[in-house]
Amino acid sequence: MKQFNIPTFYRSPIISRVKDLRKNQDPRKKDFTPTLLDFGPVRFFIARHFGFCYGVENAIEISYRALDENPDKRIFLLSEMIHNPEVNRDLNERGIRFIQDTSGNLLFPWEDLTPDDVVIIPAFGTTLEIKEKLAGMGIEAQTYDTTCPFVTKVWKTAAKLGQKDYTVVVHGKHRHEETRATFSHSQDGAPTVVVRDLDDTRQLAEIIRGDRPQSDFYELFAGKYSEGFDPATDLQRVGVVNQTTMLASETSEIAEFLKQTMIETFGADHYKDHFADTRDTLCYATNDNQRATFGLLEQEADLAIVVGGYNSSNTSHIVELCEEKYPTYFISSEREIVDATSIRHFNYHAQEMRQTENFLTDREPVSVILTSGASCPDSMVDAVMQKILSYYPQSRSIDAVLNQVEVEVAG
Repeated sequence: MKQFNIPTFYRSPIISRVKDLRKNQDPRKKDFTPTLLDFGPVRFFIARHFGFCYGVENAIEISYRALDENPDKRIFLLSEMIHNPEVNRDLNERGIRFIQDTSGNLLFPWEDLTPDDVVIIPAFGTTLEIKEKLAGMGIEAQTYDTTCPFVTKVWKTAAKLGQKDYTVVVHGKHRHEETRATFSHSQDGAPTVVVRDLDDTRQLAEIIRGDRPQSDFYELFAGKYSEGFDPATDLQRVGVVNQTTMLASETSEIAEFLKQTMIETFGADHYKDHFADTRDTLCYATNDNQRATFGLLEQEADLAIVVGGYNSSNTSHIVELCEEKYPTYFISSEREIVDATSIRHFNYHAQEMRQTENFLTDREPVSVILTSGASCPDSMVDAVMQKILSYYPQSRSIDAVLNQVEVEVAG
């Protein structure tokens, strides 16, 4: 796989070394068991796969290259490049301005842009409408288009479905930048509707089967369907694509549910005329991160810490998985660890910050699950580990632990 040129301050002396050891030992990622870093009074289970993925490293490399190549120009990002506050803050401090926030609200007036400005398209991609707007203003955005190739793959799948007269069902969060972009590209060639989860899908299936009136569609899916969508005709043939960072298991459930709906509605002999088997459009990194999280869930641990941006979809799904077994703390950086007893963390379900006391147990050793989302630098995970280690002065040295891991991996 291509090696990207990203700033060295995103690398780390601990996590990056562990990743390199595992990569050399298991290049095809057949083993998703975590790495144990045993410091004595505290032990960390490090996920087999997490952190920057291909699409994120590609976006970071292009964004910093844009800075280097255009020292005398104004440089803008359409919105956050990735969902990580530290990365976006660094780009902002280096002079890159954001045109929109993550919800699409304008932060910089379109009319103040000029053809001489540099505009970077983020890793999530953007809508056809915004691309046309930029082209109409004489701004060439193709040079610094960081759209993840796995997102582009979803768009191509949606286009193929449209060419075969299928309606596209997008599994995603309809306000998320990636889903807004996918919806825009999809509706250009096919009727399109967004479902958030299996509950949304059940409601859609009720309309397909005729169990509820078709007129309900417009209220149930308000703001989530393409212009001119007609449930009487546009729900006869469907295919599923997804926001690439959704839970793989949930996408599979949604696709299988719609397949069974078509079998019930049109018969087992004819369902293939009504349901397109698109397989999975999830990106490899999201899939690997989730498989690695299942590897973590096989361990006995006292708590889990997940590091990443609070608006990061793929990180939130890792949090949801860890919550099934452990007290789980979702933090954006080591700064949320107040001291040896107190931690500030984000409750994803309530969408609010909370503070928990005595998050580290009194028992020794204390076992900590540690991982992050695809938009989190290794250096940030490193910083979290180092801060927790600072509360255990009797811990073994980092070099001694890493040397032990190196011997174990080689053996």
